[in-house]
Parts: sequence; C-alpha cells; structure tokens
Amino acid sequence: MSPKIILLVVDMQYDFCSPDGSLYVKGSEKDIVRTGKFISKNQDFIGQIILTQDTHNVIDISHPVFWEDKHGRPPDPFTEISLKKVLGGIWRPRFHKDKAVDYIRKLENQGEFPHTIWPEHCILGTRGGAIVDEIMDPVREWSRKGNFYEVVIKGTNPLTEHFGALKANVPLPGHPETHLNTALVDKLMHADIIYIAGEAKTHCVANTIKQMIHLSGVAKKLRIIEDCMSDIPGFEKLSVPIYEKALHEGAKLALSTQAVQ
Repeated sequence: MSPKIILLVVDMQYDFCSPDGSLYVKGSEKDIVRTGKFISKNQDFIGQIILTQDTHNVIDISHPVFWEDKHGRPPDPFTEISLKKVLGGIWRPRFHKDKAVDYIRKLENQGEFPHTIWPEHCILGTRGGAIVDEIMDPVREWSRKGNFYEVVIKGTNPLTEHFGALKANVPLPGHPETHLNTALVDKLMHADIIYIAGEAKTHCVANTIKQMIHLSGVAKKLRIIEDCMSDIPGFEKLSVPIYEKALHEGAKLALSTQAVQ
C-alpha cells in the first residue's frame, strides 16, 4: 500500500446524492455507487481517503431566509444575487447587512462564481448533511485494514460560501475556518497521485480543483474521476474553464473502472 495515493471525495452527502435530498444533483445516486466500487476495488492501493462535508447553519448567506425583496419575500432557490441588484434595492440582506454587501462586492471583484441562492441544505446535525452509506460503507471496510480516513468540515461560517475544500470563496478576517486549510494543503503537496470524485462537478468539485491547481506541482498529480461527479442542471458551462485549465496544467481524466496507477 502506498501512503502517497490520496482519494479526495467532495461532499457526497445525502442532500446532494439522494433524489429526496434538498439539493439533489441529478445522476449523483449513480456516482456514489461507482465511487464506492472504486474504493473497494482499489483499497489495497489507496493510502489515504479524505472526505469533505458541506455543513451549514439555517441562517446562511446562500439560503433564501437570509435575503428579502422590498415586500419582505425571500428569493426562490437558484436566484442570482448581484451587487447591482443589492445596491438597487431589488434584494436586501436581513442579517449582517454591511458584511453581506461587502461579501458580494469582494466575490465579484475576485471573479468568483455569481452568488446563487440554494435550497437549505446540509444543515448542521441533520440527515441531509451526512455522508451517504454508499461511500461510508467501503470507507469503513478500507479502514479495517489499519487505515484512518479524515473528514474536512466546510461551510459552517454563515457569511461566506465555501465551495472549495481548501478555503472559503471569500476568507473572512478573524475566522480561521474560512482561510486556507494548511493541513490539507500539506497532505496534497506530499502526495504522488490525487484522485478526486464528488458533487457537484460544477461547483464544489470544480472550485476544489481550482484551488488545488494553484499549488505548485499539484495539477500534474491530479486524476479527475469523471464518471463519479455530475453537474447541477443549468450550470454546466460555469465550470468548463476550470476543467480546461486543470487539464492544460497537467491534470488527467480517469474513470472509476480503471485501476489506480
């Protein structure tokens, strides 16, 4: 077994991966089965498994309850909220107004994805936030061989989105949980090969890859298991430039049926 081969599984949780989940990603129920089989088939070669877990409070800058229009009505899920709309009075934050407006401004200045409102999802302590059994069962089997998996919690700060595994979209001063996860960075830097699977391809997987390829030499280690991730419908084109850049920088596409190498 090589401790230099890492499998990074991004947000394979009930709310994303079950048709009954609040932010179900179409096709994800098949992705988790394929990912589980990949773990079982390659359990003697995978040296480390790292799982990320999206975790939110009910009051969250990406949830409808955080925002209202001039009539006090919340936005529908999948509404895009821009700085122009906020300054124009179309949408206003119900909580932490100054910080929320500053967040939208910084998000746009950094060139991040537009701020989107999601259904309440992966709420702290709920079933929706749990990593699905299709992943955890083979992870437990892998662990019984003497291995230790890790879970990286992200998204707990209600005033910034946290798509990528390495840091929040906009890190907040005084809130270290939103800043670069240096322990995770160290593990990735010391790996020989990094396989990545997860949900959704368009968002949390894409932004994790975006953050990873900024690390020196990591892009060439990266294997994107393309049949173990799915897009959020309607957002397919959003992440295309990220994947194109990753492949240009040396990342490779893989399939779950291929042997780890």
